[in-house]
Amino acid sequence: MSTQSKNDTTSTSAGELSHFDGSGQAHMVDVAEKKETHRVAIASGHIRMKPETLTLIQQGNAKKGDVLGIARIAAIMAAKRTSDLIPLCHPLALTRVAVDFSIDEQKNSVSCTAQVETVGKTGVEMEALTAVQVGLLTIYDMCKAVDRGMVMGDVRVLEKHGGKSGNWVSLIDG
Repeated sequence: MSTQSKNDTTSTSAGELSHFDGSGQAHMVDVAEKKETHRVAIASGHIRMKPETLTLIQQGNAKKGDVLGIARIAAIMAAKRTSDLIPLCHPLALTRVAVDFSIDEQKNSVSCTAQVETVGKTGVEMEALTAVQVGLLTIYDMCKAVDRGMVMGDVRVLEKHGGKSGNWVSLIDG
C-alpha cells in the first residue's frame, strides 16, 4: 500500500531502504552532511475501551491515579528515549514535546497526539510515534485491572516539516 503525501520528495529512490548499506548490512544513516533545520513531526493514535473504563478515566477514579496525566509524562519521556529503544535512531536533542489527549465518548476511546520538535540534521517522526505508542500503553497499563480488552490502533505520522524533503502531510483519513 502506498502512502500519499503533499510535497513529498525523498533522496532515497523507491524500494531503497536507507538503513541498509550497498551490501545489505544494517547501519545507522550518516547525517553528517545534512543541514540543521527546524524539524517537526506530529503523530497520533487511539485506544478503545469499555464505556465504564472511559468513565473512570474521565472522573479521575482509576486506582493508579490521574491516567492521562501519567500517560502524558510517559509519552514525553519516551520521545526523549527513542534512540534507546529503536536501534538505528540517532539520539536527538529535542526542543519540544507536546502531548495531548482527547476523549471520544461515542467511540469509547482516547486519542493521543504528539508533536515533537528539534533543530537538527534528522527528523523526529520516530520520536513522535514512540511518544504516542507509549502514551497509549500507559493508559492500558493503568486501566488493565478493569479492562484487559482495550485495543490500540491507527498509530501513524500525520505530518512532518523541515529537512531536505520539506513538508509532508498525510492525505489518508484515520
